[in-house]
Amino acid sequence: MSPAPFARSADLKQLREDGYLVQIMGNLLVLREVPYLNAKQELKRGTLVSTLNLAGDQTQPPETHVIHWIGEYPCGVDGRPIEALRHQDNATNLGHGLIARHGFSNKPEGGYRDYHHKMTTYIAVISGPATTVSPGVTARGNAVPEEEEASVFNYVDTATGRAGLGALAEKLVQDTVAIIGLGGTGGYVFDLVAKTPVPEIRLFDADEFMSHNAFRAPGAASLEELRELPFKVGYWTKIYSRMRKGIVPHPVAIDATNAHLLDGVTFAFICIDDGPSKKAVIDKLEAIGASFIDVGMGLQLDDGSLGGILRITASTPAKRDHIHAGRIDFSDDKGEDLYATNIQVADLNALNAVMAVIKWKKMRGFYRDLEGEHHSTYTTDGNLLLNGDQ
Repeated sequence: MSPAPFARSADLKQLREDGYLVQIMGNLLVLREVPYLNAKQELKRGTLVSTLNLAGDQTQPPETHVIHWIGEYPCGVDGRPIEALRHQDNATNLGHGLIARHGFSNKPEGGYRDYHHKMTTYIAVISGPATTVSPGVTARGNAVPEEEEASVFNYVDTATGRAGLGALAEKLVQDTVAIIGLGGTGGYVFDLVAKTPVPEIRLFDADEFMSHNAFRAPGAASLEELRELPFKVGYWTKIYSRMRKGIVPHPVAIDATNAHLLDGVTFAFICIDDGPSKKAVIDKLEAIGASFIDVGMGLQLDDGSLGGILRITASTPAKRDHIHAGRIDFSDDKGEDLYATNIQVADLNALNAVMAVIKWKKMRGFYRDLEGEHHSTYTTDGNLLLNGDQ
């Protein structure tokens, strides 16, 4: 993580100048070496953890007065818990190796002005009994500047922390993701995956980004950008590099001659409709032991309205039989079926992408998965969602 929040935020800068051992981990402000007394009146040291409210790399007033605590419950000089702090006592996995044992609530009149005010107020309450028993003990003067935790993002992901999902998000860090095909559905897949902490996203598409793409893609391309006729992978890399690192563009279509570009990939989203090209991709992914999801969308115009089916088909090293039993069409001749009409609509592209990304997250344990399906279809006519290949 960039040190910018400490340089640009007076409250965080003051905490460090005061000598507190404080750092940012993900979206959390972590202050260590806080002295306190436990129930046996032993002097201990614990850690305060607060979520951060940021506008880019500058702090805003804290959104909540609640704070997490890593350590035993702090007590007074009589060995009794400081009940005025008590909020919750359930263990909470905050991610980044931080397991909070307690949550505290201490709200001054008018709330907290900034994070210096919040952290020092809690320190005063928690450490008060310890300083009475051991005069001179302090949370200050322990600071050794630490490098901030490395992050794939250019600014702190405060959304994950606000929802308390830090530990779940870490389940996605294991993957090197490939997105093969950056058309309507692939563009939305990339938009969603780019907002997860996966360290590397490889993009594959040989086509240019044109006007028709702009009308079924996330965001809004400018006329000037369209006039430049950029490759799709270059267009998306330029935009999302504002937010994150680890995007690797490849302006090529994968075939047997360049399939080595997939080496090291652990998960892939296949968002292309060409059967032979898809076969080359899947052969390589299976050879390297990668899991993948293939998406499909078939829409037809009939009697003045559209209808059709969205499909996602997942494959893992433990289950691939359904892939080669007809779930994915590798033929070069689609006839009048499915993609032959090439009808795509942005909202269904987005839904197809959302279904695929949700399934990926289920496979990685981010979402609960009760059925373990490897094939799902959504039919627009009857709003029908079906699962198969458990």
